Amino acid sequence: MAHTRTTPPRPADVSVLFPGLAPLARAAIRLHPRPGSPSPQDSSVGGPLLWPAAEPWPHCELWHEGVDGPIAMVPVLQLHVRDVPLLQPPGRADLLQVLCCTFEHPPEYKPPTALVWRSAAEVTDVLAAPPEPHAVEYDSYIPKPCVLAPEEITEYPDLLAVDKETHQQLADWNTWRSAGVEVDGSYEIAPQEFYGNELSVAPGWKVGGWPSWGLTDPVARFCIACGAEMSPLVTIASNEWDASSHGWVPYEDRELAALRNAAAANPPGVTVSRGNHLQLYVCPDHPYHPHTDLIQ
Repeated sequence: MAHTRTTPPRPADVSVLFPGLAPLARAAIRLHPRPGSPSPQDSSVGGPLLWPAAEPWPHCELWHEGVDGPIAMVPVLQLHVRDVPLLQPPGRADLLQVLCCTFEHPPEYKPPTALVWRSAAEVTDVLAAPPEPHAVEYDSYIPKPCVLAPEEITEYPDLLAVDKETHQQLADWNTWRSAGVEVDGSYEIAPQEFYGNELSVAPGWKVGGWPSWGLTDPVARFCIACGAEMSPLVTIASNEWDASSHGWVPYEDRELAALRNAAAANPPGVTVSRGNHLQLYVCPDHPYHPHTDLIQ
């Protein structure tokens, strides 16, 4: 990894303030993509993939208006388990690769994705010139090459996903004051938003953790092959932070964030569905079962 990023400590300990949330803590890996020149052997966003020369490249087979034939997908993400130990690949696999179409398809108007698990050691002849899409609807689905600085953090459920009793506790200003937590006055009307913005789900590209909600209420995803409830695998984000999540800005990026540097907030230059993010889910029992995704 070519750089480091350090998330500041959270302004309050959720597990102490709200013991009912303590068992719901989940590990997540913030990927912190930043501009670089990754090789096929590196973990990256938008970098070249360690792809076997003899293996067909994924194409989107869906219909594309005004375009003939399938369209080559573009590399989005490559993760080695050595860099992201939180990944739980199947069998002997130690490498995750994600590709996507550059077109948004109905009915949900999102780009189809391909997810590949493989063993890096088995790729001895790397594809030197992957096919490129002969048509592109949205350039914003083609990430700029970025190296990563994986960092493990702890997350808690999104505000919309907590139970009614916990939500009432979060919305009680006295809960925070009696615990001596310094909550910005802007949250006085709705202190539960302090939890939602500063203590629960981290923004940006990540592996694992809790999904964020907002476009819809929380909804479980189920494997179409076996019916198991699926687990969040990867979040492909439109930004690393925004106005509501400045408390998550790494120490190393604080100066750029203060300048409201748009490029610093979105190094890969990806914009998902007008500024949202794409969550990929996998079957926890059978990782080779078809994955699913969700725009939020």
